[in-house]
Amino acid sequence: MIAVGIGLGILIGWELAPVRYAESGPHTLRQDYRTDYVLMVAEVYEVQGDLAMALAQLVTLGDGSPAAMVQEAIAYAQEAGYSPDDLARMLALAEDVAQLNLEGG
Repeated sequence: MIAVGIGLGILIGWELAPVRYAESGPHTLRQDYRTDYVLMVAEVYEVQGDLAMALAQLVTLGDGSPAAMVQEAIAYAQEAGYSPDDLARMLALAEDVAQLNLEGG
């Protein structure tokens, strides 16, 4: 009976009624997870120094400008008590993104 139950569960879960994900991606994240995503982008940017790649990753968070997304993340991180090192990483990314906007990039 256990084997029949497992087999029936697999049949139902994989064939008859599988889970279908719709509208899932970074743009659907809550603000706390969006902030963590921005932090991860900032950490990678700190190591690799590739601003174009960082901007491409930030664009996946939604239609807003990358600069605004980073500023929102910084504001949330300050309220949530992120470490000074994490805040510094995000601030460095924000400065470089703002500098790129000033240069017309």
